[in-house]
Amino acid sequence: MADHLRALGLDEVRTGIAGHGVVGVLRGSAAPGGADVLSGGEQVGASGGGRRVVALRADMDALPVKDLCGADFASEVVDAGYPGGPFPVSHACGHDCHTAMLMGAATVLAGVRDRLPGTVLFVFQPAEEGPPVTEEGGARAMVEAGAFADPVPTMAFGLHVTPYPKGYVGYRVGNQYGASTLVRIVVTGKQVHGSTPWEGIDPMPAVGAVLTGIGQLYRQVSAFDPVTVTIGHVEDVGRFNIIGQKVTLWGTVRCAVESDMAEVRRRLTTLVEHSAAAYGATATVEYLQSVPPVHNSGPWVEAALPALRRVAGERVVETGATLGYDDVSELVGRFGGLYVMLGVQDATLDASGRPVPVEGGRGLVTNHNPHFYADDDTLVTGVRLHAHVAYDHLTGALVARRDV
Repeated sequence: MADHLRALGLDEVRTGIAGHGVVGVLRGSAAPGGADVLSGGEQVGASGGGRRVVALRADMDALPVKDLCGADFASEVVDAGYPGGPFPVSHACGHDCHTAMLMGAATVLAGVRDRLPGTVLFVFQPAEEGPPVTEEGGARAMVEAGAFADPVPTMAFGLHVTPYPKGYVGYRVGNQYGASTLVRIVVTGKQVHGSTPWEGIDPMPAVGAVLTGIGQLYRQVSAFDPVTVTIGHVEDVGRFNIIGQKVTLWGTVRCAVESDMAEVRRRLTTLVEHSAAAYGATATVEYLQSVPPVHNSGPWVEAALPALRRVAGERVVETGATLGYDDVSELVGRFGGLYVMLGVQDATLDASGRPVPVEGGRGLVTNHNPHFYADDDTLVTGVRLHAHVAYDHLTGALVARRDV
């Protein structure tokens, strides 16, 4: 990526940010237009002496998921060092698409820098899926590393490929994605031979009670604002005839409304600690890598819709919320802007607006599934979205204005 950006003659290419982050800086040479009032009241334009800065963001990390997408370039890489591994790894969430589209947008915008009255930041972000728990990483780490200190963005924009009809652009006013936190639960007993369980404390029954009890947490919070608690990985060290000392559970908590997170965490902690105590074991619960929801405000969506429709026409549609998470929220929340979805699969919309497979196509496959795929020809739509949003913002056409 850095080599590609340098080949385009960008003004700066910064590498090694928050680990493997890359930021390309393209300073346009056109004179700023007239002044506009941003959502925060800032005067921008020739009369105000300011120039807008748009941050276009793509995440680029992969997942411990085998690649069964069927493409001739399917990943065959195995990560021997991944916790709990070795695991085959692949771009099962489509981050390779995001990276490719932003590299394409950099090519386009570098070719018209004389028409850009401001600055474009091409932000390639590592660790969106979460860094190792012993490390710092992701969007917040890039902010803290000063990636956006000079120049400071006046807008952030990004998009995510999704199992939706090819070329469709989905947007939502409000929370596009939910709030998230990673949870680590350690249940500790007393190790002993499997033939004499009464001489030790088996952590497994407590783990089973936790896994079963999680299903009742949903009944303890309002059903009108969805939450989910998922345990995706269980670690135990031992063998068939050993009752081990401890078991570690790794999971994620998602809330459609961020204010519900504290209550869900409290109830999960209570469940874990009391379940362990009921079997004579002990337990600890840690919440790590909290991520705020991706929130698209009404003024930013309204300002962006002309650019989205110029690219995708009638295929721009409003979508529902999801409990996925994306730490692009760290950028949109700080600098304003929005995040949208790009359909890349063989689908159509039914009468209720839900995606359904096209007969004879490759079907609908969700992100993080080994068979997840994206239509390569659709990626040009993402390139155009980046380019049009950036141009409109820098020229003052895409600005979230305050209510008058």
